[in-house]
Amino acid sequence: MHIGPYQLDNPLILAPMAGVTDRPFRMLCRELGAAMAVSEMVTSNSKLWHTRKTRLRLEHSGESTPRSIQIAGTEPAQMAAAAKFNVDHGAQIIDINMGCPAKKVCQVMAGSALLKNETLVRQILHSVVSAVEVPVTLKIRTGWDPDNRNAATIARIAEDSGIQALAIHGRTRSCKFAGEAEYDTIAAIKQQLHIPIIANGDIDSAEKAREVLTRTGADGLMIGRAAQGNPWIFKQILELIDNRQSAVEIPPEEIERVMVKHLKNLYDFYGEHMGVRIARKHIGWYCRQHTKAGVFWSSINKIESAETQLEMVSTFLRSQNQAKPLAA
Repeated sequence: MHIGPYQLDNPLILAPMAGVTDRPFRMLCRELGAAMAVSEMVTSNSKLWHTRKTRLRLEHSGESTPRSIQIAGTEPAQMAAAAKFNVDHGAQIIDINMGCPAKKVCQVMAGSALLKNETLVRQILHSVVSAVEVPVTLKIRTGWDPDNRNAATIARIAEDSGIQALAIHGRTRSCKFAGEAEYDTIAAIKQQLHIPIIANGDIDSAEKAREVLTRTGADGLMIGRAAQGNPWIFKQILELIDNRQSAVEIPPEEIERVMVKHLKNLYDFYGEHMGVRIARKHIGWYCRQHTKAGVFWSSINKIESAETQLEMVSTFLRSQNQAKPLAA
């Protein structure tokens, strides 16, 4: 799959997720097989560009090509300025957010709320595409509610406006993450457009990824929540679609190695005080499948030291592995 001048090594993309897809997590998912990892969204409000949060979101040193940065907003001129600002700070692809269903985003008519106003969608896309020389991509949902599904119309507007790849989460804004993803809608849009189509929604295993690729005919897959605590999902998908019968299980020592590396990178990126706190949610995701995970997470949330946090994580994982019964 090509996005502008960039040829992706495989069809797998890490979805942008606020508070999750920071530089440490993006680099980890790239290492484990994702061909591209989209950053957390950067607001088009220039008053917030110099906050610590935005500065961290603009940090891309050490990341592989292509670097894709998502922007969000409602004003065409502001969005164009935000695109230029991000390109000046290392963005090689600009992604426009019209898919987020979060209340705080939709209340200001950004994210998936924009799907209600097709004229404004066209204005924003035209302004951003005209403002930068790098490829511009778009993420949408199938509409704003089940009675108003207009993804096909938005998709045609996107292609006509010069958007170079379109990611579609197979739900409406009002559905949020409930119900089943509408893969047939994605498949229908794929048949109508010439630009790459990326399927998103409920891709939580290698087997599901293969099914969605087959069912939709999509050029790529975008994976979000399923990568939280399981960045190996990219590796497992690639193994399965590479003519394997089943995805290979990740050995316990690999899980510990990756988890510890991730936590250390969080400490380095944010500093110990903030890094320990941000690490807590990742620890919860990594350990949720283990027995006594709730008790462990409750205890580790009281820890303030990076060294102690790492020690507790390693001890917990090793205790869980030792507790597993031997195969017959």
